[in-house]
Amino acid sequence: MEITKERYSLVTPANWSLSYLCECDMSAIKNKQYFTKQLLAWNLLYNHRFMPWKGEKDPYKIWLSEIILQQTRVEQGWAYYERFIKNFPTIKQLAAAPDDKVLKLWEGLGYYSRCRNLLTTARLIVEEYKGKFPDNYETIVQLKGVGPYTAAAIASFAYQLPYAVVDGNVIRVLARYFGEDRPVDDSIVKKQLSLLAQELVDKQKPGIYNQAIMDFGATICKPKNPLCSTCILQKNCEADKQEKALLWPIKSKSIQKKNRFLTYFILHWEEKICVVQRVEKDIWQHLYEFYVHETISKPIWNNNSIEKFIVSTFNIKKFAMHSSNVWHKQTLTHQYIHAMFVEVHCTTKPTIPVPHKWVTQKELNKIAFPKIITTFLKATFV
Repeated sequence: MEITKERYSLVTPANWSLSYLCECDMSAIKNKQYFTKQLLAWNLLYNHRFMPWKGEKDPYKIWLSEIILQQTRVEQGWAYYERFIKNFPTIKQLAAAPDDKVLKLWEGLGYYSRCRNLLTTARLIVEEYKGKFPDNYETIVQLKGVGPYTAAAIASFAYQLPYAVVDGNVIRVLARYFGEDRPVDDSIVKKQLSLLAQELVDKQKPGIYNQAIMDFGATICKPKNPLCSTCILQKNCEADKQEKALLWPIKSKSIQKKNRFLTYFILHWEEKICVVQRVEKDIWQHLYEFYVHETISKPIWNNNSIEKFIVSTFNIKKFAMHSSNVWHKQTLTHQYIHAMFVEVHCTTKPTIPVPHKWVTQKELNKIAFPKIITTFLKATFV
């Protein structure tokens, strides 16, 4: 598809800086053709990156892998993908599964809204599409939890439809090769890079091309240590010419993270433990935790202050308490979670001021908890 000034007039400001649009001539078109041709050659000759979902044609498995890999490293998501496929080989089996069982399998991946959307979409496909995954991009992209990137992956891998995937790897490769020197998190620049990505897709082999550019970004055009000296695209790469591979892509926004301090009280009574389900629209929605006291600053606990809190909150006087007074930390996208755990063995039944349930230790092992709690439990008494 030829680039024309008219085609980009609606989305491109006068100071458009990508080298391939400075002069919309045959050399720019040939450069793009060279990019696609060389990338496919690299994929055929040198791309030996293996992943269990690679080359998959089943849209259910492609969708599952993409949802798992959203904001998850491949190394971490690999085992989760295999467990999900083993437990739910088809979308109908996933749709029929109890929420708690699916959440437990998801435990440790974080971003639990992805898991809830996974269930919602699976049930919708079973109910409205008789278990058959939609085969057109427009329908796929409307599914809950499926954005343009995931829809493009499913459409191209499963149905060979010519839609470009645009993720961090793709943006980095395009920004470096074509010389984008503006912040790639700017909305206009993102849109322009998406248009470029769509133009570069090999229309005959969209699935192969999409996998190739993602693998290339993950293994060659890496964020911190790009392998420029052996790169098959080095000849025409603007970042290499200008010695800016380590500077591009540029980002303007930095996430300001807040701190949250959670003191968990693990209440034991008659060989059972009290758990509370998180129901607010907040982190870890629908997961379980212990009774929590949250503060915006780090509380200064000592034995006396902890005992007073237990007495006033749970209306008990006789109990055994243990706390190591150690703060555990978990980093989320927009916040730092700090958690401290206090174990309380009650001689009388405590009053719990929130909805809760009592479970045995055996049942505790089947409940889905946030990662920070799971890590603590594995390292301590449970």
